[in-house]
Amino acid sequence: MAATPFRVGFLLFPDITQLDMTGPYEVLTKLPGAEVHLVWKNREAVRAAGGMQIVPTITYADCPQLDLVCVPGGAGMNALLEDEETLSFLRRQAAGARYVTSVCTGSLVLGAAGLLQGKRAATHWMSMDMLKAFGAIPVPERVVVDGNTITGGGVTAGIDFGLTVAAQVAGPEAAKAIQLGIEYDPQPPFDAGSPTGAGAALTEMVTQAAASRQAERAAAVARAAARLAKPAA
Repeated sequence: MAATPFRVGFLLFPDITQLDMTGPYEVLTKLPGAEVHLVWKNREAVRAAGGMQIVPTITYADCPQLDLVCVPGGAGMNALLEDEETLSFLRRQAAGARYVTSVCTGSLVLGAAGLLQGKRAATHWMSMDMLKAFGAIPVPERVVVDGNTITGGGVTAGIDFGLTVAAQVAGPEAAKAIQLGIEYDPQPPFDAGSPTGAGAALTEMVTQAAASRQAERAAAVARAAARLAKPAA
């Protein structure tokens, strides 16, 4: 008799940062018994940041109960903070999932769904303080595990996140074998992958370039947090 599948669902949405999803996707598809879904409201191709077209494999309505639900990040997640259809889907899935997870700014969407209250969580460095609006405890680490909630930091941390999940699900040796198979042995040419390494001048330049998006995000976070705080009628 076949083993019970381990069902993984990555949320898709327009203007997603594809590496937030494709990094851990590459890892988790290699888990024994993995059944990986790309989930969105419909099955029309989604345009990621940079123009890549990604085709959902299943809709919210048709998605089975997942063992792991993951929300990636990207500029397009701003809209999801106030998208009740998406937030309701996440709440339903989280109620029965073994793991509730995110990569990068996807953690803010979990927060908007009310799933991070009192939880330690990671996100992209530029949006770290926004987690507090949802009652989460920001932690500037590559991967943060708090019970069944696992959150990854910005973009490339998705691979670290995937390997952390793989170790939890299948054991450290299985995760190490996946790491070796994908030759994940990062040795970047520059020490500029964090504000600490990049220095104040470069950090300020990158922050200013994203100022408009971050202002929109902060406003959406504030509105989403206010709705969470409002007592049910």
